[in-house]
Order: sequence, then structure tokens, then C-alpha cells
Amino acid sequence: MNLPNKITTGRIILSILLLIFLIFPFDQVGLNFPIYLIHGTVKISLKYIIAGIVFIVAALTDFIDGKLARSKNLVTDYGKVMDAIADKVLVNGILIVLAYSGFISVIIPVVIITRDTIVDSIKMVAGRNGKVVAASFTGKAKTMTMMIGITLILFNNLPFELIGFRLADILLIIATILSVISGCQYFLVNKEFILKDK
Repeated sequence: MNLPNKITTGRIILSILLLIFLIFPFDQVGLNFPIYLIHGTVKISLKYIIAGIVFIVAALTDFIDGKLARSKNLVTDYGKVMDAIADKVLVNGILIVLAYSGFISVIIPVVIITRDTIVDSIKMVAGRNGKVVAASFTGKAKTMTMMIGITLILFNNLPFELIGFRLADILLIIATILSVISGCQYFLVNKEFILKDK
């Protein structure tokens, strides 16, 4: 297994551990994380500080393994498949946990996960017809805004919460809108393959 694939596999393991960490009922086993008061108004738990740091590390490995694989000509089928799985486990898993915990609207993970399912199906159909579907600019913008938005949610929107500006919520709404737009773009670009056997 080459280095990029090891990093990708590590991201999957890290993502699963992060999800377990977030949903584990620590209070029921007598463990309570300290809560810090920032400027006397904003509270943040050590639990979410740890989760935020781990999420950032996992997100950075997504950039690192892809860059390494392309620059060193180490792109493999295993890497392509596992990279996609790692992304879904990390991002979609976190969105579900955040919605379940009441940090974000459940509409966000429903829309994004539905879009991802549709786009993955489109890519599969296009791939069977010999076409490689590259990530669109809108799709990349969606990923960037979503990653930043999730990070801010985990850190209780700091430092923007201190001035009452909910940047985290705004970014996740933008990411959801971009998700729908990019999904439509994928369909329009590849509709010849999807509709040819209609």
C-alpha cells in the first residue's frame, strides 16, 4: 500500500473514531468535559474543541493524500474508492451527528446526502460509458464552505460568535445551496448517458 492510500485509510479510521467520540454518552459513565466561558458570554466544551481539532486534521489529510497521489503518480483504484468513502464517512457522518445533536437543521444533511447519492450514481453511469466526471468549480466551492462551516460549528462559531455573527450557519446554508446547484450541473452535463435508454 502506497503512502497516499495509507493516509486515506488513516482518515477513514480517524473519521470513525471522531464519530464515536461525538456520540458516546460520556456523561452516563461519569465523565464530564470542562466548559470554558469566553469573554463571559460564549461557552465551549473541551469535547468540541477536541472534535474540531481532529476534524481539521482529517480534512487536511484529504488534501494531502490527493496531492501526493497526483504529484507522485500514485493514483490507484483503491485510492479512488477509499477516498470517496473517507469523504462520506467524515463529512456526512459529522453532519448527521450535528443535526441529531441540534446544532444544525436536519434539512442540511438530508439535502447534501441525497445530492451525493445522486451525483455518485451519475458518475457511475458516466464511467460505464467511458467518461470521467471531474469535480466542478461549484462542487469544490461547496466542499470548501462546508468544511469551514462544520469546523466553526464544532468551535461554537468562535470568534464570530463574540460579535453575534453566525458565520457557521451562513456557510452551511451556502454549502447546501451550492450542493443542489452542483448536483443539477452534474445531471445536465451527463444527461445524455442517463436518458439514452429511457
